[in-house]
Amino acid sequence: MRGKKAPRRAIAPDQKFNSTSIAKLINYVMRRGKKRTATNVVYQMLGMVSEKSKQDPLAVYEQAIKNVSPQLEVRSRRVGGANYQIPVEVRGERKYTLACRWILAAAKSRKGAPMHQKLADEILAAAKGEGNAIKKKEDMVRMAEANRAFSHFG
Repeated sequence: MRGKKAPRRAIAPDQKFNSTSIAKLINYVMRRGKKRTATNVVYQMLGMVSEKSKQDPLAVYEQAIKNVSPQLEVRSRRVGGANYQIPVEVRGERKYTLACRWILAAAKSRKGAPMHQKLADEILAAAKGEGNAIKKKEDMVRMAEANRAFSHFG
């Protein structure tokens, strides 16, 4: 590995909620550098979440992220000519990244609605402990449990 590790950049909080997690979500939603569009999508989604759940949208969003965040994941490791899926614990930053990625992927896979509506529906489902993002997390946990015998390789 050449050079030094790239430094972590501090992300400025968003204007409306003053939250860095919302700012990160906006950056994940953003495509082709269109930050204004991504910001509008996220704020409309938060408006719909508060409308439908009658609760603080930030609290619902944090609950959804907490429910989707995985504790374990599997990493591939080559040992003696064979590849093993080794369960490892997920560190904090990666938990948030995976949770956001899975929620966005699940929202994109829904059909026939604007993105802010699909994202709001997926976040509400994740906050209740259901939906495609939760299914993805459960699949990951199941895979880690199935490969627990190989944990001594890690």
